[in-house]
Amino acid sequence: MKRHVLLLFLSGWLSAQNVLIPMDLRQTDHLKAYGVAYWILLKGKNIEWLLNYRGGSFMMNSDPEIERICRIRGVYFETINVSEITALYQVIENSNMEVVLLEKSPEIAVYTPPNKQPWDDAVTMALTYAEIPYKTLFDEDVLQGQLDQYDWLHLHHEDFTGQYGKFYSSYRNADWYVQQKALFESEAKRLGYKKVSKLKLDVVTSIQNYINRGGFLFAMCSATDTYDIALSAKNTDICDVVFDHDPVAPDYQSKLDFSSCLAFENFSLYTNPMVYEYSNIDITPPNQQVPTEAAHDYFTLFEFSAKYDPVPTMLTQNHVSVIHNFMGQTTGYHKQLIKKTVVIMAEKEGTDQVKYIHGNFGKGTFTFLGGHDPEDYQHFVGDPPTELSLHKNSPGYRLILNNILFPAAKKKKQKT
Repeated sequence: MKRHVLLLFLSGWLSAQNVLIPMDLRQTDHLKAYGVAYWILLKGKNIEWLLNYRGGSFMMNSDPEIERICRIRGVYFETINVSEITALYQVIENSNMEVVLLEKSPEIAVYTPPNKQPWDDAVTMALTYAEIPYKTLFDEDVLQGQLDQYDWLHLHHEDFTGQYGKFYSSYRNADWYVQQKALFESEAKRLGYKKVSKLKLDVVTSIQNYINRGGFLFAMCSATDTYDIALSAKNTDICDVVFDHDPVAPDYQSKLDFSSCLAFENFSLYTNPMVYEYSNIDITPPNQQVPTEAAHDYFTLFEFSAKYDPVPTMLTQNHVSVIHNFMGQTTGYHKQLIKKTVVIMAEKEGTDQVKYIHGNFGKGTFTFLGGHDPEDYQHFVGDPPTELSLHKNSPGYRLILNNILFPAAKKKKQKT
């Protein structure tokens, strides 16, 4: 019996019609479509994620309530009959496509400071627009072990090195910077730490343990490289006087421990507080100068084997393969500084600039995406938040939301 026929019956699609939510160019609101998928999972219903089929479409048993929600949220859908479903499975069977069963709505947490600014984080904007529920937590919650309540954790654009985002040169007298520094120092003291850097080190160590136990981590911009930098500097001091009231250790570079890092190795740090950069991991142009080719600045998603590499395939589902680049404090990563065990999922062709990576750690995984806001090419402090209703079909924001559904996928049994 053909595999697609087995899928038809074993998946339980026995209704006269199914609902198909296409994710190709016909989709009216890609971002809301992820929210509809999450809503369906919350209702205890299963979804088939059709990898590489029409942009990574979703299919489920026909239900008037699902169709109603799609109409309310402006999500395009189609109803298909049994013969069309059979033909669909035949296409998937004979192509670089795969069916992945989504079974459970992931519990989502966002690590974010209580005084975050409205321009701060693309992920929370995406979740809010897609109507996907999430909880927020911060340092004390992490240290108290609350991460185990969640399947998926996003790291707000945090600086885990204790250097306050390295905004000292430009913003040290700004009210928001002064207030944030005072808040972080008072919180560190309240929690029993003499330095913010020591508090953040314990936080990233707790997050590392969470991943090791099976958690899913997603981070963007400076939360990616500063995470690894903080872990690498556990045995030294990389913060200058303006940050922690004592100088940088003179031999800090030789004491970096790259074995502790998730994604990066053999990097060099920039400890000068007047330099708006942490290390040579990042490829952001100096002072965030807009490249002369900004209008033609793109990165390309890799194509993976859906049947043999379903995880990176899930994380790269999109209706386009070439996406307009976007900058951030950490825009992308130099390829030679990425560990060989890490999967590269997107890069700027013709360069060593890597944009999107994924890896395993223990029983869990991590995914890092460079850049700050997929629809704000050169983002500055104080810029208004992006209005996602104007970017319903954003391919960059789709990469974020792929990560939301990834933990819902049924895990394949290991062969014995």
